[in-house]
Amino acid sequence: MQEIIVSKEELIELFEKEKIIDTGKGWYMDDSFIDIIALHEIEPKFLQDLTNAKLYKIIKKKSK
Repeated sequence: MQEIIVSKEELIELFEKEKIIDTGKGWYMDDSFIDIIALHEIEPKFLQDLTNAKLYKIIKKKSK
């Protein structure tokens, strides 16, 4: 899986359609565990709500 960038609405839809599954041990998509990274347009020190980004990057977690 390549890294992908999605909007907040698209991310919510991926969870609703169960394309991303919360296993309790991590998020799972396309036969791999993934990380979801918020992409903010402003400096992190000015953020009030870290979960309120417009875009999110989904990347495959590296195996240990």
